[in-house]
Amino acid sequence: MSIMTDMTQATLPTPKQRLYSLDALRGFDMFWIAGGEGIFHTLAKITGSPFWKTMSDQFEHPDWNGFHFYDLIFPLFLFIAGVATPYSVGRELEKGTAKQKLLLRVIRRGLVLVLLGIIYNNGLKIHPLAEVRFCSVLGRIGLAYMFANIIYLYTKQRGQAIWFASLLIGYWLLLRFTSAPGFPAGDLTMQGNFASYIDRSIIPGKLYLTIHDPEGLMSTIPAIGTGLLGILAGQLLKNADLSGGAKAGRLAVAGVISLVLALAWNVVFPINKNLWTSSFVLCVGGISLLLLAAFYYIIDVRGHKKWAFFFTVIGMNSILIYLSGHFINWKYATDGFFTWVGQLVGSPWDAFAMVICLLIVKWAFLYFLYKKKVFLRV
Repeated sequence: MSIMTDMTQATLPTPKQRLYSLDALRGFDMFWIAGGEGIFHTLAKITGSPFWKTMSDQFEHPDWNGFHFYDLIFPLFLFIAGVATPYSVGRELEKGTAKQKLLLRVIRRGLVLVLLGIIYNNGLKIHPLAEVRFCSVLGRIGLAYMFANIIYLYTKQRGQAIWFASLLIGYWLLLRFTSAPGFPAGDLTMQGNFASYIDRSIIPGKLYLTIHDPEGLMSTIPAIGTGLLGILAGQLLKNADLSGGAKAGRLAVAGVISLVLALAWNVVFPINKNLWTSSFVLCVGGISLLLLAAFYYIIDVRGHKKWAFFFTVIGMNSILIYLSGHFINWKYATDGFFTWVGQLVGSPWDAFAMVICLLIVKWAFLYFLYKKKVFLRV
C-alpha cells in the first residue's frame, strides 16, 4: 500500500475533469459508519421518541428480507468505486497503457482488499483455520471491483450493460430453480437458499452467521453488477456531448427506473442484502444514482462546493477510516480530549455530546491527513 488512491477516489488528469462530487458522496457514505449512526441511536435512547426510534431502526440491518438505510452504505461505496473507474482505469486506456498491465493492476488491488478484509476480521494474529472468517466487506468490494473492472477493460458500454443484466437475471434464475438439499426449489430462507448452501460447503473457516455469510462468494456475483452500474454511470458523466444538467437528469431518471424495477422484482425475488438479490441491486443502485445525480448537480454543475468540504475530507481517506477502528482506540482519544464536555452537559445528554465529540476527533484526524496530502492507497 502507498499513499493516494485510484480505486477509492477519482484522481483525474486536470482540475476541470475532477469529480468533486464523488469525493463528497463517498464521504457522506462513510460518515455514517465513522460514527454518524450513533447520533440517531443515542437520540432514540435518550428521548424515547417514536420518531427517533424509527430513525435509529434505519441504522440497523433487517433480519432477512427488507431494506433499511443502513443497507445502502456498503453497496453505495462499491457503486462509487465503479463510477471512478472510467476516470482512473479509463484515463490509463486513453493514454495508451496496455490492457494487460491494467488487468494486473486491477487484480492486485482486488486481492489486496481481500487480504485487508481478512485482517479486519481476524486481526494480526494466528488463529486455527476453523476460527478464521475469510469473507468480509472489503473482500466483497475487492472481488466485485476486480471483476467489474475486467469487464470494463474488455467490453464496450453495450457489452457492460449486457453483463449487468445477465448477472442479475442469471442470479435470480439460479436461486429460483435450486435450493439446499432437503428444501424445495426456489427456497430463499437462510437455511434453504442455494447461495448459502454453496458458501458453507466450499468456504473454509467460519461464516458470520454459522450457516450463512452476508459477504459470501455466491452473492458476490450480483455485487459485480453493482460495480458495473457505477461504471456505466461514470461513463455517462464522462460524455462530453452532454451538458452537466443533462447528465444529472439522465442519472436521476435511471435511478427512478431502477427503483421501480426493484419494487416490481421484489414481488418474486425479495429485496435482501444478505443474499444481495437482484432486486436489492436495483434498489440500492436506484438510490445511488439519485444521490450521485444530486451531488453532481449541486457540486460540479452548480459549483456549490463549500458545504461538502466536511464530507470530502472523509471521502479522501475512506478505507483508512474504515480500518482505523482496529488500530486506533477512538473512544480513548475522545475521552482524553472531551470528558469535560460530557461532564458539563450532564446526564442523559452527555452521551449525545460524546458522540459529537467522537466525530470531531475522527474528522480532525482526517483533516490533518488531508492537509498533509496523505491518503491511503490500495
